[in-house]
Order: sequence, then C-alpha cells, then structure tokens
Amino acid sequence: MEYRPIGVFDSGFGGLTVLKEIEQALPRYDYLYFGDNARAPYGNRSFETVYAYTLEAVQWLFSRGCPLIILACNTASAKALRTIQQKDLPRIAPERRVLGVLRPVTEIVGKITRSGHIGILATAGTVASQSYAIETRKFFPDITVVQEACPMWVPLVENNEYDGEGADFFVHQHVDRLLAADRRIDTVVLGCTHYPLLEKKIKRHLPAGVTVVSQGVIVAKSLTDYLIRHPEMAERCTTQGRRDFYSSETADVFERSAALFYGRPVLCRQKT
Repeated sequence: MEYRPIGVFDSGFGGLTVLKEIEQALPRYDYLYFGDNARAPYGNRSFETVYAYTLEAVQWLFSRGCPLIILACNTASAKALRTIQQKDLPRIAPERRVLGVLRPVTEIVGKITRSGHIGILATAGTVASQSYAIETRKFFPDITVVQEACPMWVPLVENNEYDGEGADFFVHQHVDRLLAADRRIDTVVLGCTHYPLLEKKIKRHLPAGVTVVSQGVIVAKSLTDYLIRHPEMAERCTTQGRRDFYSSETADVFERSAALFYGRPVLCRQKT
C-alpha cells in the first residue's frame, strides 16, 4: 500500500510532545517525524537560516510522500511558515499543505483569558519574531501580550536537567520577570514544545488562578478539525498506524533522549 504519512518536523526533540498529543487524537494515521537535531537549537538563528533549514526539511518530507506537514517547532512556525506557505508551496507543491503551531493557540487564547492580559514564555527567536503578539491581535485586537525569552530552558530540558534545582532557579527567574512586566496576566502560553517538561515547575511559581496553556492538545484538536473540514486531505493521508522517526543526528543519540519527550522508546533512522 502506498505510504503517505502526516509529516511532523521540529528542530530537535520538542516536537515529540506535539506528536504524542496528535497521535492520541488521531491514532489511525501514519506519521513521519523528522528532528533536525544536528543543527538544533533554531531559537538563536537568523530568520534566513531558520527559513532555509525549514524549507529543506519540508522538501525532504514531501519527498518521503507526506501530503501534509506540521511544523511542530515554534521558531520554524514563527520565522519560516508564512514564507513557505505563500512563496514556496505554490511553486513546489501547490496540492500539499504545511501548518504550524502558533495559529491554533492564538486563535483560542483570547477566549481563555479573563483579564485580557496574556504572557508568552518562549525562546529568544520566537520572542524576537513577535509572532505570538501579531497573530493573537489578529483574532483579539484588545488583548495585551507580554513576552519573556527563556534561553536556558531548552538546554536544561535537552540535558535532562529539567527536574533539578538549577531548573527551578531559571524557571523562577523568568516567571518573575514576566509577571513583573504585567501583574494582570492571568494566562501564560508555553511557546516552545520543550516547555511541557517544565510545566510543573512553571505552575509552582505562578500565582493561583493563572492558566497555563500548552500547545500539544490544542494543536491536536486543531489538526482534527482541519481534517474534518478538508476531507480531500484526510483521504490523501494513509491510515496504517505506522510511525517512523528520522533525525539529522545519529540514530542512537536521538533514541537516548526521545523517550523523555515522546513518553516511550522509539526506533530512529538517520536522515541521509
């Protein structure tokens, strides 16, 4: 049977937290995950570099048969998605689609906040792009958006130090800075797919009543809705329940850390 999986791309491991939620919502579909671990992290790279790397990944996933790709990476979604959708897809694959992780969150976050003040915790690259603020205000023009860049959080997670005292220090530091910028914040968006592993610590340092929004469940629901609204795309994606994992890093390096994000061990192949 022809293999046409839904592609899921991230600069590293974090997108596995999104894939895990998508799988729970849509288990029958085939999925092909690609992590560009050899060039991670993307957060401190330029717009031009992130765009080039992301387009390369999208083209590779297309070559593997993916009719639909989820950029499960906030930096790629912020710095590359719009250009790929508007400039590249009409030229290289007009019948295929690439979706991101920002829009599903920004479409609903205004319905979650009660005060109209939200905070974004994200990488420096995502914060610099202003994508969360821009996209949120498209749907909710009166919302106040405050951002805080957390450059140490991804290394803490990827070095398996997210549960230690060092992580507590950096989580406390950035949460305090966010709240000091706007005491009316009542909703905090985790704008990086690594951050669910720090969610318990983040909640511990937030005041009671502040809602934490993690992307995985929202993106999974959004994709479910998208496939219902686009049955022609749903029919193009194969449904054998197959899972494939690729990394630009050596397979054994990927496999050692993947279970931390995915919740269970994976077998990986190195992208060539």
